[in-house]
Amino acid sequence: MRLALGLAEQGRGSVEPNPMVGCVIVRDNQVIGQGYHQRFGGPHAEVHALRDAGDARGATAYVTLEPCCHHGKTPPCSDALISAGVRRVVVAMADPFEQVDGGGLAQLNRAGIETRVGVLEHEARELNAAYLKRLQTGRPFTIAKWAMTVDGRIATSTGQSQWISSEASRADVHALRGRVDAIAVGMGTVIADDPMLTARPPGVRTATRVVFCAHRLPTARSRLIQSASEVPVLLIVSPEIDASEVAKLEQLGASVYRCTSSNLVHMIHQSLDFLGSQSMTNVMIEGGGELMASFLTADAIDQYEVYVGAKVFGGRGALGPVAGDGFASVADAAALQLVRLQRLGDNDVKLVYRRMQRD
Repeated sequence: MRLALGLAEQGRGSVEPNPMVGCVIVRDNQVIGQGYHQRFGGPHAEVHALRDAGDARGATAYVTLEPCCHHGKTPPCSDALISAGVRRVVVAMADPFEQVDGGGLAQLNRAGIETRVGVLEHEARELNAAYLKRLQTGRPFTIAKWAMTVDGRIATSTGQSQWISSEASRADVHALRGRVDAIAVGMGTVIADDPMLTARPPGVRTATRVVFCAHRLPTARSRLIQSASEVPVLLIVSPEIDASEVAKLEQLGASVYRCTSSNLVHMIHQSLDFLGSQSMTNVMIEGGGELMASFLTADAIDQYEVYVGAKVFGGRGALGPVAGDGFASVADAAALQLVRLQRLGDNDVKLVYRRMQRD
């Protein structure tokens, strides 16, 4: 099953909004076939593994997610396993998708195939946390990303920030950009940095550049708007924004989602519902401290990817990654769980945290 989970990971960024799935076929304690879901709309993991095995009669299939039992873009994997003559299917976790939800396992059992569920289930759920969140809430999984110094600054006291992190860390950020559906920033970042927010080199996905516009809009000369006909730009606008000004940017290629409130926290909630309705699975927040603070206040950050550069800036006025009013007490603070620690280059460290659910 660990091998199957590792295979499934290879589909990250290519299969969404589908889940990542891996499959390993074993007979007489030997791996005879393996595969993973490689791209959205393509054959599922079980089909790849069965093709790799050739003859899977009497074998055991280890699958990271319950085999599908419905006709979607591909035929049911449960049918493929039955037709191949496998004897046993071991599944990490059941699939809560309403068109599966135990149906695949039931079909296998009716065909006389032994099944077992729950092997490395925690790891399987962690792997597909974004898929599971979207099924449960209709919203995408949100990733807050920033680079900071060892003393927690994202810029010097004079506002300089290039570069806090190493080339290796910046390359890792671009790889992350190339796997998500959207990258979100606020107008403060657009004005200060005039960013492109694209992956370089391009990744397997082209992220929509999302800008929260509570009080103002990007100019027609901004790099985001200038490239809107080539790479999607979505403006999340409040009722304060003049409709005629919005229309001018729409004519230049920008898309617009109009919120019913000018409160940034309310805008975040409405926009996440909208992005989920557009089949987006992962959204990365690259905005400045105020947007980060609003996402934190909205309790809308699922994962933190923090790059720590080997520098110390100091300075009372040097900015940190999260602004706003902050939490008044330690007990109220967002509680996180470290899920990965990675060294990048010679001296940088990447920390990946997931938020812990409150009781």
